[in-house]
Amino acid sequence: MGKNVIVGQSGGPTSVINSSLAGVYEASCRLGAEHVYGMLHGVQGLLAGKYVDLKEKLKSGLDVELLKRTPSSYLGSCRYKLPDWKDDPEPYEKLMELCKELDIGYFMYIGGNDSMDTIGKLADYGAHVGSDIRFMGVPKTIDNDLMVTDHTPGYGSAAKYISVVIKELIRDASVYGTKYVTVVEIMGRNAGWLTAAAALARGADSEGVDIICLPEVPFDMDKFLAKVAKVQESKPSVVVAVSEGVKLADGRYVCELSDSAHATDAFGHKNLTGTASYLCGVIGEKLDTKTRAIELSTLQRCAAHIASLTDIEEAYAVGAAAANAAFDGHTGEMVALKRVSDVPYRCVTELHPISDVANLEKKVPLEWLNEDKTDMLPAFLDYARPLVDGELTPVYVNGLTTHIYLPEV
Repeated sequence: MGKNVIVGQSGGPTSVINSSLAGVYEASCRLGAEHVYGMLHGVQGLLAGKYVDLKEKLKSGLDVELLKRTPSSYLGSCRYKLPDWKDDPEPYEKLMELCKELDIGYFMYIGGNDSMDTIGKLADYGAHVGSDIRFMGVPKTIDNDLMVTDHTPGYGSAAKYISVVIKELIRDASVYGTKYVTVVEIMGRNAGWLTAAAALARGADSEGVDIICLPEVPFDMDKFLAKVAKVQESKPSVVVAVSEGVKLADGRYVCELSDSAHATDAFGHKNLTGTASYLCGVIGEKLDTKTRAIELSTLQRCAAHIASLTDIEEAYAVGAAAANAAFDGHTGEMVALKRVSDVPYRCVTELHPISDVANLEKKVPLEWLNEDKTDMLPAFLDYARPLVDGELTPVYVNGLTTHIYLPEV
């Protein structure tokens, strides 16, 4: 079989996806890989013959340390949906030929749900044609919606950023003592893990958010407005955390009630934005109060300066575990995190078939919400707090953080 490794990154970036890349790279080097190639812009770029030799790019331990502290996808990303190989085998044949040219024995893909769909299809095709290439999935997504894993690398850092920013917004929103509603829009199409993280802002130094709206709970405009009005009776400044993907009972996204157009990506996902702006318009009109809409947008996935040390270490660990598993003969599997202890917090890695993960979504358990489904209970806080713990100081030069990047991307 081939003796080289190829690794790619796909889907939305995170603050720690490069730490997983570092884990794959260093473990592969230790295991004797002659070359560790990186796909430029994932499988889509590889189909165009775009790749680099990472041993030529990461020349020192400092480069690897910078990689761990660099946000977004060092190798570039894509949102490319492979067809079913039974309907269209051509891209699979091309990928296999490229792998043969590069003497690839181990194929790693770092990504979320759609990326696991890709690695699953490749593993199935490989088995169909009798390939000895070992295909492994490395979990990544700030959405925390992958099945079988306790949580996904990327989530902890995004949750940390969200809860810190929410605390700061609460302080800012309360300075005037006048009626004021701040609606913070947080990423999350079908699962509200990121928005739930806003609950971490509550503590001895912060009253926390007043209302949390998750996609798991059908959105009722009348009940929402009544809740805002009720809260504002006792405090003028109200802060709401809302998932971009909140839906009405009939299945329509709240953001679709506005006049804005919403395009779709290669996987058919609508581009969701404008939920906070729409809600602020309704609140201002119905409740006669000043409002402000804030979209955290891509900031929540690229704020590596405030990444969680736990997240960085676990992202590295799943990357290294994928390489170890592939060299041990595993294929068609994803590395998952298994929580074995809450106090002290400890997770280990384990392997699961890709079929247990691809095209499935893990939602926030409804029993982790309060009675009216507008706040998180202690069970969620106990789950999430360890994931935001710790910091890895960025490397600063001339007062600014320093990153490593590929000019080719």
